[in-house]
Amino acid sequence: MSRLPSRRSSSSEGDSQAVIDERKRKRMLSNRESARRSRMRKQQHLKELTSEEEEIKSQNAQISMRIHAATQRYVELESDNAVLRAQIHELTQRLRSINSMLRNAAEVSGMDMDAALEMADPLLKPWQIPCLAHAIMANAQTLQF
Repeated sequence: MSRLPSRRSSSSEGDSQAVIDERKRKRMLSNRESARRSRMRKQQHLKELTSEEEEIKSQNAQISMRIHAATQRYVELESDNAVLRAQIHELTQRLRSINSMLRNAAEVSGMDMDAALEMADPLLKPWQIPCLAHAIMANAQTLQF
């Protein structure tokens, strides 16, 4: 009978080893599946980041184009403003000159300045002169001095 307990213990050790091997196999499968899921999440995250990078680059290109267009427009407007400032300066000088001539004419003729200004009023407001049959067209190039 001494052989029976030894068979039982060796069969019990074999069963126990089989259970341990089965647990190891299940753990290995579980670890493999977990690693596969982790790789898939990592790949998905990389795809998302790549997509986001492309979108940001596209937005950056659009913003750069808008900045360039706005800068171009600013340069054009600054140039137009410089022309207008020069025209204002020239017209101011002309007005001063006309006022000076009116003062001189008033002094020479003995008229007072108010009467001279009333006579010159139509000249100072050309848009109100009734004898103009058509509008005078002008642009920045024709008004440059």
